[in-house]
Amino acid sequence: MQLKIMPKKKHLSAGGVPLILFLCQMISALDVPLDLVQPPTITQQSPKDYIIDPRENIVIQCEAKGKPPPSFSWTRNGTHFDIDKDPLVTMKPGSGTLVINIMSEGKAETYEGVYQCTARNERGAAVSNNIVVRPSRSPLWTKERLEPIVLQNGQSLVLPCRPPIGLPPAIIFWMDNSFQRLPQSERVSQGLNGDLYFSNVLPEDTREDYICYARFNHTQTIQQKQPISLKVISVDELNDTIAANLSDTEFYGAKSSKERPPTFLTPEGNESHKEELRGNVLSLECIAEGLPTPIIYWIKEDGMLPANRTFYRNFKKTLQITHVSEADSGNYQCIAKNALGAVHHTISVTVKAAPYWIVAPQNLVLSPGENGTLICRANGNPKPRISWLTNGVPIEIALDDPSRKIDGDTIIFSNVQESSSAVYQCNASNKYGYLLANAFVNVLAEPPRILTSANTLYQVIANRPALLDCAFFGSPMPTIEWFKGTKGSALHEDIYVLHDNGTLEIPVAQKDSTGTYTCVARNKLGMAKNEVHLEIKDPTRIIKQPEYAVVQRGSKVSFECRVKHDHTLIPTIMWLKDNGELPNDERFSTDKDHLVVSDVKDDDGGTYTCTANTTLDSASASAVLRVVAPTPTPAPIYDVPNPPFDLELTNQLDKSVQLTWTPGDDNNSPITKFIIEYEDAMHDAGLWRHQAEVSGTQTTAQLKLSPYVNYSFRVMAENSIGRSMPSEASEQYLTKAAEPDQNPMAVEGLGTEPDNLVITWKPLNGFQSNGPGLQYKVSWRQKDGDDEWTSVVVANVSKYIVSGTPTFVPYLIKVQALNDVGFAPEPAAVMGHSGEDLPMVAPGNVRVSVVNSTLAEVHWDPVPPKSVRGHLQGYRIYYWKTQSSSKRNRRHIEKKILTFQGTKTHGMLPGLQPYSHYALNVRVVNGKGEGPASTDRGFHTPEGVPSAPSSLKIVNPTLDSLTLEWDPPSHPNGILTEYILQYQPINSTHELGPLVDLKIPANKTRWTLKNLNFSTRYKFYFYAQTSVGPGSQITEEAITTVDEAMASRQVDIATQGWFIGLMCAVALLILILLIVCFIRRNKGGKYPVKEKEDAHADPEIQPMKEDDGTFGEYSDAEDHKPLKKGSRTPSDRTVKKEDSDDSLVDYGEGVNGQFNEDGSFIGQYSGKKEKEPAEGNESSEAPSPVNAMNSFV
Repeated sequence: MQLKIMPKKKHLSAGGVPLILFLCQMISALDVPLDLVQPPTITQQSPKDYIIDPRENIVIQCEAKGKPPPSFSWTRNGTHFDIDKDPLVTMKPGSGTLVINIMSEGKAETYEGVYQCTARNERGAAVSNNIVVRPSRSPLWTKERLEPIVLQNGQSLVLPCRPPIGLPPAIIFWMDNSFQRLPQSERVSQGLNGDLYFSNVLPEDTREDYICYARFNHTQTIQQKQPISLKVISVDELNDTIAANLSDTEFYGAKSSKERPPTFLTPEGNESHKEELRGNVLSLECIAEGLPTPIIYWIKEDGMLPANRTFYRNFKKTLQITHVSEADSGNYQCIAKNALGAVHHTISVTVKAAPYWIVAPQNLVLSPGENGTLICRANGNPKPRISWLTNGVPIEIALDDPSRKIDGDTIIFSNVQESSSAVYQCNASNKYGYLLANAFVNVLAEPPRILTSANTLYQVIANRPALLDCAFFGSPMPTIEWFKGTKGSALHEDIYVLHDNGTLEIPVAQKDSTGTYTCVARNKLGMAKNEVHLEIKDPTRIIKQPEYAVVQRGSKVSFECRVKHDHTLIPTIMWLKDNGELPNDERFSTDKDHLVVSDVKDDDGGTYTCTANTTLDSASASAVLRVVAPTPTPAPIYDVPNPPFDLELTNQLDKSVQLTWTPGDDNNSPITKFIIEYEDAMHDAGLWRHQAEVSGTQTTAQLKLSPYVNYSFRVMAENSIGRSMPSEASEQYLTKAAEPDQNPMAVEGLGTEPDNLVITWKPLNGFQSNGPGLQYKVSWRQKDGDDEWTSVVVANVSKYIVSGTPTFVPYLIKVQALNDVGFAPEPAAVMGHSGEDLPMVAPGNVRVSVVNSTLAEVHWDPVPPKSVRGHLQGYRIYYWKTQSSSKRNRRHIEKKILTFQGTKTHGMLPGLQPYSHYALNVRVVNGKGEGPASTDRGFHTPEGVPSAPSSLKIVNPTLDSLTLEWDPPSHPNGILTEYILQYQPINSTHELGPLVDLKIPANKTRWTLKNLNFSTRYKFYFYAQTSVGPGSQITEEAITTVDEAMASRQVDIATQGWFIGLMCAVALLILILLIVCFIRRNKGGKYPVKEKEDAHADPEIQPMKEDDGTFGEYSDAEDHKPLKKGSRTPSDRTVKKEDSDDSLVDYGEGVNGQFNEDGSFIGQYSGKKEKEPAEGNESSEAPSPVNAMNSFV
């Protein structure tokens, strides 16, 4: 007969017959005792890919067991390896392990190859994997000359490593000459290929010792690349550095150091592909350059990244997914982003798989005449090829065995005899690897034997699981029976679990579980039995815990720890301070129940823990000692209560129990109430929930219980200060199972397809199940029909899908809970709908009313409710611009969408472009999507005011004319009728002159103003208008040129010696006056002129700057400051603020060339044509040297 292995666990049912485990399948997981005849089994072998250290002897392992003991032989590269002919090769006695002595002579490379070991005895032959032996290699770097690298600040950089190819591959890292690792960050990091990437370089990156190291762990060697020198400089420094070697046109520009959006340094392009094997770590890398430094983000395009297997390395530049499977295939996208933009790269990942076991063949022990099967089932990508061998020989050419039949991945044995014993090898292989498994068929006739020691004593703490072993062997497979008691009384309880290895489990051992248990094994050849003994011990509990103490320095403190334990177990009491041993100090003394600390010092403060240990369990409790300075009259200590203790359960009924406890110290504040919590060790171990509250005067509570819950209770006390710590847990109490008393909540019916109904609900938790075997009865029928209820019972799930339903039909739904005991009460029906489909009809009678140039109102008629075929979510308007009225050409403009919720039949379209043709259509929307579109309806928006001209430039300045050039408005919003130009002069004090209006035809883009004043700044206001009105304006300022003759005279006078001497005399006089003023102030006297100046300070006069000696500066007002008297600007215009710089350069060309760089006073007024950045309160206009000269004439 064919033997069967029983399920992993089998619950023993109650009844009047003995508990019997019928093991009906062949022995697979049990070892055959070594005193019985059996084929060889490989127990140890070297790895498939065996990399050896060439400096040590080669040891290739092959160990096997069997009876008779097996002999060993080897093949190398597919042919017999005669070890007797090689004096360097020996085989260990009683083993197949090879030792190749290359330390004395010989080279490791000589013994490279593929080795396979065979272990053989009279019952068969087992073979090892193909062991590929290769010596490790750690080659040196090739010599190369590395030129120093000079880069501009902000540029990107990749320092290549390119390590030599070793075996196994080297570990790469970058260090300096001092063997200190180079710091890495989001900006600077090492890639998977070993190169060092800089997103942008900084001056602090300058160094001469960037060194790449390769560490070969197998040979414990490190190889070093030549150092790389890097210098990071500014643009000006870079140009100076290369000026001697490059032409004038080959200097670096400043463009590369400016901020720029990211681009990828690796990988290249927009897409790449990555292939990885199942079970490996998938590593994806994206490194980007840019300024500022980009940040990397990762997403999976067609799903979520696996939460517990996803890790980010190298500052999120590397994404790693561990234990990858075929489900991890797909497109992964890395995104590099900084303030200037983002760039994407998609990596297409394909997960292949070397062969892996689905069902590996297991050893068969059969009795003569029995049947059995060997199954070899593997998977992989691509699908692996399965081949069989027997005793190391392909089964196709092996000796024929009439008892076996091959059926693909299965060998079927029937009516086996002793000659059927053999070792079978299953090989599953594809392009990525192979699996090789040995499984023997051993035909034996053996009576049962019990392998567990006789009279073993098991001691277990009450309310904990008890496991009683009964390891066995026999052929045919024995049946197992367990009995309790010396008189052989059979087990009739339903609280036992029998495992497939014969072990008896008592999930919650109670006092009455104590006794003698007998395991009996039987087959047709005989019977064996064994007795074991079980003792249930009381748990160790601390019934008087040490209490929180606040003591004065120099006093004595005592902690009490009273332990209750089983009388047969002797506890060991240990005291700890802050989870460590007590200080080795005679001030600390312990006895049976107390720890006493004398002459308390500040360092004695901390947490003291009392631990009671027995051979089976332990218990502990802690208290905090706080040391304070001595006080004359210590105040009473007010604190939260101490925890209650000595909890006891009595009056244990099916649905109630009485809990009794002893209160702890109230710490000078009366206890107001007790809070009782429970733990369900069966369903929610470790989670405590609220059970009840009672008055602070009670010490007993009657608690209502639920069925099929393994209860533990704890109690907390509360006073006006707060709540105590919880008490120790009570003993556990398991209530009996009952039918559920409630049904699932949140029952819903909602279709996901037009022809289905998905029924979902919130499942009951274990506490609510009231018993084992929780299931749900799901019922449904159409609401408006006369159909009977359709019902199905499903497992403990939260969803059921009904297929073949009509589209969007209301259904009545019920979900009822049931378990092994019975059904919950009849549930109320809820209404749901089958799946929606797209609407069938488009809205009709679409009308458009144009409100103004940017707003239109749309009306439509609703669709018939039946045509919606789902929940009406609203109407959606698609609208787009078909052609601008001011342009003949057509161009595609993206359609815009507005959705109006519910049953609305009108809506507004805002933000339209004036003077444009639009088209729109309307669609109805339900939960499935959109219906067909209505007929397109066109409409036209009227003209509006134009935008500002796109640009305004002033060119060709002369003594009395300026030429204006402009580009038309980017959005004319109608037909331009004309341009309006307004301008006014600005004098040296920034006052604006009279405003002049000028109308210019709409077809002009250039205009020259003549008869202007020379060397005068003008401000211009320019805008376009349509028939609706004027648009936004653009402003600009310009200066007519200076009279060169006057400028020449001014320069000639200013550079005369007498003028320079006069300036020096004035400066000296001012210096003397300042010194006199300083001396007078230090003597306490007052400076009358200073007082008079303080009393009549002119707000227009600014003091001289102390840093450079120039005259006080005028600070321009804000843009929207009212214009001074005499200026005129329209109230609806905004005058654009422009910094002014009225130096001589502004009034004539070439002024810079007319002054000598001698540091003279007049040189302070030579300005630059281009604006300098404003600093502090510097004036936007420097005084003219002409005015300075005239003030001295």
